[in-house]
Amino acid sequence: MIELDGEPAGSEALAALALTNYGHFTTLLVEDGRVRGLDLHLERLIRDCRTLFDAALDPGRVRALARRAAPERGRRTVRITVFDPALNLGSIGAQARPRVLVTARPAPGTEPGPLRVRSVVHRRDLPEVKSVGLCPTLRLRRRAQREGYDDVLFTGSDGQILEGGTWNIGLVRDGQVVWPGGDVLAGTTRTLLRRAAGDPTALVDLSELDSYEAVFATNAATGVRPVTGIDDREFPAAHPTVTRLAEIHRALPSTPL
Repeated sequence: MIELDGEPAGSEALAALALTNYGHFTTLLVEDGRVRGLDLHLERLIRDCRTLFDAALDPGRVRALARRAAPERGRRTVRITVFDPALNLGSIGAQARPRVLVTARPAPGTEPGPLRVRSVVHRRDLPEVKSVGLCPTLRLRRRAQREGYDDVLFTGSDGQILEGGTWNIGLVRDGQVVWPGGDVLAGTTRTLLRRAAGDPTALVDLSELDSYEAVFATNAATGVRPVTGIDDREFPAAHPTVTRLAEIHRALPSTPL
């Protein structure tokens, strides 16, 4: 399913998104018509629309459009992208009229396996915005995958751990969870888990990894996922604290879309 403002998306609008590549999005895991952290997804869309387009976004309308892609039963991954097909490289400064693109695909039927990642020095432009401009991230991910890793872990030039390519990272020390601070996109799953468990954020340096006993990734589409390797450091695929977090996540209340 690919709809723009509730109608089949035409090739001209999709070409504008591909060629200009200016906009933002959020991805929902819809289960039996319900979404965990729906309020956070909507807040993200409203905030990012104001940041990128200086325009308001009606959350009720967004929900109605997304609901068209969500089955009452079963699981589906729904992506909501906000962009303006009328903007291009020459007219990017014009008054914007953001439109809502909704796409849907089947959600994975099995739990994703653990991640092995390579650290790279990289900070996304406007890290607080979930931008459609993914080329730098995907370039680094592609290079990592071609060298035997699953993904990349971004760090600052000072070695400070930031975030994964499209996920947040958490670490466990002495059974306690620590979320790296700094300039990152605070994902919905990370925020929900911090609300539920009250775990702190702290600046974590890559050189300190040996003092942590487990590492995990969080993402709205995949939940809580163990990280078993960062560069040449190994971590367990199963750890009681990570298992507890995954159980907390599965038990979180959801909201009808």
